[in-house]
Amino acid sequence: MASPAAAAFSASQDFRAMFYLLTPNETSFEHEEEVPEYVSKATPCFLLLIILEQVLGWAKTGKLVIRVNDGITSLSAGVMSRLSKLFAKGLEISCYIYVWENYRLLELPWDSPWTWWLAFLGVDFGYYWLHRLSHEMNILWAAHQVHHSSEDYNLSTALRQSATQQLGSWIFYLPMALAVPPSVFAVHVQFNLLYQFWIHTELVTTLGPLEWVLNTPSHHRVHHGRNRYCIDKNYGGTLIIWDRLFDTFTPETDKIIYGLTHPINTFEIMSIQFFYYPYLWGRFWSSPGVTDKLSVVLKGPGWEPGKPRLGCLSDLPEITGKELPHNPSCALVLQAYVTLQFGLLLGVYDNVFAMKEMLSPTFLLLMTGYILLSLTTLGFIIEQRHEAAILETFRCLIFLVFYKTDCVKHFTPMLSVTTEVFITLSMLYWGLRSLRTLADGKKKQP
Repeated sequence: MASPAAAAFSASQDFRAMFYLLTPNETSFEHEEEVPEYVSKATPCFLLLIILEQVLGWAKTGKLVIRVNDGITSLSAGVMSRLSKLFAKGLEISCYIYVWENYRLLELPWDSPWTWWLAFLGVDFGYYWLHRLSHEMNILWAAHQVHHSSEDYNLSTALRQSATQQLGSWIFYLPMALAVPPSVFAVHVQFNLLYQFWIHTELVTTLGPLEWVLNTPSHHRVHHGRNRYCIDKNYGGTLIIWDRLFDTFTPETDKIIYGLTHPINTFEIMSIQFFYYPYLWGRFWSSPGVTDKLSVVLKGPGWEPGKPRLGCLSDLPEITGKELPHNPSCALVLQAYVTLQFGLLLGVYDNVFAMKEMLSPTFLLLMTGYILLSLTTLGFIIEQRHEAAILETFRCLIFLVFYKTDCVKHFTPMLSVTTEVFITLSMLYWGLRSLRTLADGKKKQP
């Protein structure tokens, strides 16, 4: 068991990793297997900073900056985006290692600060082009639109990640594999992602001279805007210098309205993650000729025959500044219920990741199915769909079975009995709702 001093130092490292404030000496490893899972270890930091943003936002504005429906949806997307890592390394690192082992031209020293700083620039440069083309190529936008689907801008929005983006992101980092060791790359690809968490906030205005070099909350707010002046701007990850060099930078000026140019108005996670693919497929097949079909896939989301590669800004809906986010009414008790259930689900998710090396692939697949069912069901409850009652009854039953068979460990043992009672009462409540729904359905039949 780690000493209190060692635990405090580890916690300090986890927190500093969020801001790219670790040194080469602290984060240089000879082998990729030795690199900590900084992103997974950052979960407590994510939650603490989100709570802090809520408190400060309430103190500043008198209202909470994160809506339950939107916040839970963003966190659900974050959970879903990482489930594939229960079974294998991400495509980015796997493909990188393959190129390194088979095609590298030289081997830079893994323990050199020069290699560390070169990788810092290389990863950020690769991310800039990945991010830019994810807006400029429809096939990549199909994945990336998930991150832009929130109409709010807060720390929970940072976690609204795509489950499919890694299918196209790996190629942008491969040139580095010709010289930079995988262990160095594995550090920076995580730090680059972690840095982008804290810039998703409206509470930080500007950072003075740092705005010239770093990607900041102000710069990234522009990127998330659907105002015409915000479209296809400010792609940087950690640095903003690439946008300044390649003429994609613009400063924050008018009030920003966030989200997709054509909001999808749903909190159901499967729809948010995958709705764009059927839409893209439909456009592909309905387009005449090979050239137009390829253009639908490889040009921008706004492209149409006879228009520029990225479409025309004039075709986008005009922003008045009075737009309101999709926010259907939902009883406070229902919002509290979803929040509590999601908190329990996060405990299950965290436990599964902590134990994944000791769990069988079959059990991991079973738990992945349960987590996906839970995310879907909670989205249905938020939207108050009629299917929600039956799904939630079934989900609570599964949780109790897992709980009774010790497949699920409670992260706070003192509350284990309380949790069991809460889930049991939830199952009974939703079971009665299900019977009522079924009875009402029969009455409506002719």
